[in-house]
Amino acid sequence: MSRRLTGAAAVLACTVLACTVLACAVLAGAGLIAGCGAQPSGVTGAGPPPLTAPLSTSLVTAQGTWAVGVMGGADPGNKFWQLFFRPATSGRWLLATPQGVASNGGLVAAGGGAYLVVGFRPSQNLAFSPLATSTDTGRNWTPGLLDAGLADTPGAIAVGPSGRTLALLRDGTIEAVPTAGDAAAGRWAPLTTLKALAASAPGRACGLEGVTAVSFGPDQNPMAAGICARPGAAGVFTDAGGTWRPAGLALPAGSRVRVLGLTAIAGGTLALLAAGTSVFAAWRDGTRWTVSGPVTADGVRALGFGPGGSAWLLPDRGRPQTVAGAADRAWRALPPGPAGTQVLAPGTGGSYDALAVAGSRLTVWRLAGGAWARAQQITVPIQYGSSG
Repeated sequence: MSRRLTGAAAVLACTVLACTVLACAVLAGAGLIAGCGAQPSGVTGAGPPPLTAPLSTSLVTAQGTWAVGVMGGADPGNKFWQLFFRPATSGRWLLATPQGVASNGGLVAAGGGAYLVVGFRPSQNLAFSPLATSTDTGRNWTPGLLDAGLADTPGAIAVGPSGRTLALLRDGTIEAVPTAGDAAAGRWAPLTTLKALAASAPGRACGLEGVTAVSFGPDQNPMAAGICARPGAAGVFTDAGGTWRPAGLALPAGSRVRVLGLTAIAGGTLALLAAGTSVFAAWRDGTRWTVSGPVTADGVRALGFGPGGSAWLLPDRGRPQTVAGAADRAWRALPPGPAGTQVLAPGTGGSYDALAVAGSRLTVWRLAGGAWARAQQITVPIQYGSSG
């Protein structure tokens, strides 16, 4: 369906599939398939659970803009997640999905420095999460492997400028490697677990129930974020030499808060958070947080981050929303998205592309003069039935 993984990719895919049954038994016997957190006594959630974020997203690196979306048919076995890339020097999108592993379970992508890392979430009987890393805008991919499945969240991978990588697993464990080469070799080591983070002082204070995103702070220390039981408590934490400390973010009390996304920005951190049916953006400049006003969303179809501390949101109903940054923290509505819009991707001068999907066809709509204009179409060679 796209570029092939180089070198040992085919061997990797075959090895993963051959070991699936044994791995499931081993993981189940070791109690690693599901994790449980600790919640302090007296901390209870208020109101309905906050919104969740699907895997569809976009991100911007020095090389260009990347977008993740799902294509294919209605049957889960015919849904294939795809990665698209728009070079910084061009307005044209390219199919960039690493080939060699089934993508039915979803893709998670993260960039840092010269690196773009893509993780494949487990699907069917696959128990592991194969990885692929590129340093040449997706022309070639180096395979890697996690010995467990990635979490079902767009913030499950983080990559630092040096290639240091974090991975959030389905049971809430966070694993780390110091370099991209270590990630390719599978030399992951646990950084913390949901149980340990929930039992830490900041975890107990917020009533941490789950981990939803990982990132790096401006000092390149690992960061983790999640959902808290204590109303108004925003679970954002920084690892300071092995001790997890609160990042100091809170929202007005009243609802439980879930961090939907977390990313590094110049000199700080940007978070997208949900409290009830309200979504907020929050920017940290290294010393204090600036929080946007709320935007109402009955549900979230997709969200993502752009340059300069910007962010965007596709609610289930209503118009797409964007926020430019901490200096101008008001959400602004874009014109209603074209039919089938799955992802927004920031362009130049505050413009956006809307990536709309119909089966195997991707249509790119570009915002110009206050209206969406069709800019490009890509037909993806979906191999229907290949995962049945």
